[in-house]
Amino acid sequence: MRKTTLLALGLLLTGIVKMADAQTTITVDTRKPGAPIQPTMYGIFFEDINYGADGGLYAEMIKNRSFEFPQRLMGWNSFGLVEVRNDGPFERNPHYVRLTWPGHDHKHTGLENEGFFGVSVKHDETYRFSVWARTPAMASNNRESIRIELVGADSEVLTRANLTIDSKEWKKYQVEMKAPRTDAKARLRLFLTSKGSLDLEHISLFPTDTWKQRENGLRKDLAQALYELKPGVFRFPGGCIVEGTDLKTRYDWKKSVGPVENRPLNENRWQYTFPHRFFPDYYQSYGMGFYEYFLLSEDLGAEPLPIVSVGLACQFQNGCCEAHVAVGELQDYIQDALDLIEFANGDASTKWGKVRADMGHPAPFNLKFIGVGNEQWGPEYPERLEPFMKAIRAKYPTIRIIGSSGPGSEGKDFDFLWPEMKRLKVDLVDEHFYRPESWFLAQGARYDNYDRKGPKVFAGEYACHPKNRKNNFESALMEAAFMTGLERNADIVHMATYAPLFAHVEGWQWRPDLIWFDNLRSVKSINYYVQQLYGHYPGTHVLKTLSGKLPLTGQNGLFASSVLDKTKNKLILKIANTNDTARTVNYIFTGLKAAERPATCIRMTSPDLDWENTLDEPAKVIPVEKALKMTGNTFQTELPAQSFTVIIIDL
Repeated sequence: MRKTTLLALGLLLTGIVKMADAQTTITVDTRKPGAPIQPTMYGIFFEDINYGADGGLYAEMIKNRSFEFPQRLMGWNSFGLVEVRNDGPFERNPHYVRLTWPGHDHKHTGLENEGFFGVSVKHDETYRFSVWARTPAMASNNRESIRIELVGADSEVLTRANLTIDSKEWKKYQVEMKAPRTDAKARLRLFLTSKGSLDLEHISLFPTDTWKQRENGLRKDLAQALYELKPGVFRFPGGCIVEGTDLKTRYDWKKSVGPVENRPLNENRWQYTFPHRFFPDYYQSYGMGFYEYFLLSEDLGAEPLPIVSVGLACQFQNGCCEAHVAVGELQDYIQDALDLIEFANGDASTKWGKVRADMGHPAPFNLKFIGVGNEQWGPEYPERLEPFMKAIRAKYPTIRIIGSSGPGSEGKDFDFLWPEMKRLKVDLVDEHFYRPESWFLAQGARYDNYDRKGPKVFAGEYACHPKNRKNNFESALMEAAFMTGLERNADIVHMATYAPLFAHVEGWQWRPDLIWFDNLRSVKSINYYVQQLYGHYPGTHVLKTLSGKLPLTGQNGLFASSVLDKTKNKLILKIANTNDTARTVNYIFTGLKAAERPATCIRMTSPDLDWENTLDEPAKVIPVEKALKMTGNTFQTELPAQSFTVIIIDL
């Protein structure tokens, strides 16, 4: 009898404790706004991985358009008399094809391109075909012709157009075609329709409806998705491709500017990095180069953040001393960094400022940041970074330089590099962390005790990696919780960018990723919406937010931050409940006069932690908004189990 009574008493007391735990009081001090939040706080990281550029954001639809792949006709099927030649009009893209009449009216010469997982077209949309062409010098006829066809997956011709080539000199020709129906797996087919020979180079097909309607443009839906994030900073061009598997395949920004026809092909290291996701036809056309990156930054209203090579090839793929530039031989690499700043900021009287102006942008891009090196480690990195810093500081003292803390979020390399970055006085340190759910749950207070006198933090690559590597709700919730710690520490954390950004559903090498797409559709992951909420409601100043005497960094499964937006006169609360049960939260606002105020609650939750948004179900988990009213200077809200909530109070 006594045991039963004690058990009942114990259960009663446990229930009382659980009820107490289910309610949390949070005090937000509105009297003294704290650290300013940088406009660069939440941004985007771009790398040509997962067919993110060619075959993705870059709207070119033709693979190997200049016949520069090592297998010259990769991506093409040829028929009849087709010869690849290498004395073309573009110095850095010398290859082209010569088509010759096969000698019989019922035989045909031509080419067919498979595109990137198909040449995909949409009903009633128009596409611009262009080609550089000539009639060969030895030809007796100055007029030759081709027929251009878009052929459906069922081998039916969707639409066709004709072009007459009327010069022995290389010229650009173009024609527009309208698709009569949607086809995800169409092909581009060319026929020689005259009885002579014809030379073709840089065969291209773009939708006419690109982002900002630019001819060498970006895929509209993908660029729009970036715009809707409201990013404050745009980091490019990567990532590991900055380093290259070896130095000759590093990303060389100078090769990515100037006329698009003369930008040379570069090998993409993501072609072969993972043999289980091997894509031997994955190269970089440089069609989306540094000019296009700067232009996109401007379109997005984001600060451009280019990364340049420090003279170290990828250390994951090379030994500690192999394939690296000696410290005394770095001058060309240092000059590349200085010239990049001139390209971005110099006026048209400078060498590289003129290149930018000639490309169509006379005004400077107003570059403020540059990163030197990507994910390097060991003493070989700071000893190479130092001469870059001296040269950049001497010529461009206002440019802020970003260094690296290595590939991990902690450990030997991290512990070595942070003091080195302080010694060198970099402006920001780039931290990377791809970690499981447990890591993100444990890192709510990560930046609370960082040295406030040293460099600032750039969380340059991060994502929660669940075991199944999906963009599921649980991973997004973990990131939302962790990001409250970024926000609370905005005096030390000045930038944060999720990575990677894009992934083609048929061509990915790495996951999870922020935005998934095929050739016709795209889907914003649940993680995207978390980033968007932070990007849309960053505030201007941090507010002290305490539960008792401590910030909420995971106690009782809760993570919280609060900011003031002085420009919009709004109070913004962010709170993540990582528990499998609901929690009641009572907010008390000190320094806020009692009044009735309109408020908005935006919430993300899911009945299943493993749910994800897909191309077929793009809105499976999205933020849900509802209007509220706050009376007095307190506010109570019920947080559903495993939810992320943003509350905006109009002051």
